[in-house]
Amino acid sequence: MTELLNDLFFIFQRLNWLSVIDIVLVTLVFASLLYLLRDTQAMVLLRGAISLMVLLALLTALVDLPAFSWLVRTTLPALLLAIPVIFAPEIRRALERIGRAGTFVRGNSRREDVEIQMAIQAVVSASARLSSRQHGALIIIQRLDSLDEFVQTGVILDAKLTPELLLQVFYPNTPLHDGAVILDKMRVLAGACVMPLSASGILARSPERQMGLRHRAALGISEASDAIAVVVSEETGSISIAHAGRMIRRLDPERLENILGAFYRPEQGNKGFFQRHFPYIFRQDES
Repeated sequence: MTELLNDLFFIFQRLNWLSVIDIVLVTLVFASLLYLLRDTQAMVLLRGAISLMVLLALLTALVDLPAFSWLVRTTLPALLLAIPVIFAPEIRRALERIGRAGTFVRGNSRREDVEIQMAIQAVVSASARLSSRQHGALIIIQRLDSLDEFVQTGVILDAKLTPELLLQVFYPNTPLHDGAVILDKMRVLAGACVMPLSASGILARSPERQMGLRHRAALGISEASDAIAVVVSEETGSISIAHAGRMIRRLDPERLENILGAFYRPEQGNKGFFQRHFPYIFRQDES
């Protein structure tokens, strides 16, 4: 115990402000990586890799195994080179988030504000009516990031947005109902679009089982872009909204309109608003 205290005292004696900055920067890097990898399949893989490395380090340190120690030292560089390949989707997503963080939303003109408000009202009206009829729907609202690659996977519509059009598109057994609709303000760009499915384990941990491919697709497109996804459950009729890989469920039309409107109000502060309404990666409302 005395030796340990002496070692700690020796370390603190040589600690200066540059060392503190160095430690803080390294801590921030690892904290950021863990934050980006949370609730993904990569987190499970990372946990397994760290456990394996700790086990190998203890084994080579406590037991004299020259051949095994040589094998570990030889293969370790190759394992480090494999990390970018294993974690490629997470690294790509992190770089996209960094790129979007430097993008500033320009002020909308009065005409654009009117179009956005009309589009929100159309989406809210359609979602409420789809919910009451328990017709499943997935509505993707394009923001800064282009969704052209996903538009090309569906049927091009290029039509004016109305609640009746959305109701017709998502009417059961119609040609366009099985897929997502992509909106750009008052334009319906395409229907029956294929969205990327979320790789996170958020929905798998839910105690309910009403969430299927629509909810996974909503989370997937929100992870791959800054788009907003509105989902209507076919089983329960509940309305959900997803953004930035997070989801809030069981919304009534009024809350849905308030949340959608907040994304287009610069004075509201989208980030602060989203943090207040989406404090967890996945949250279920009480009512």
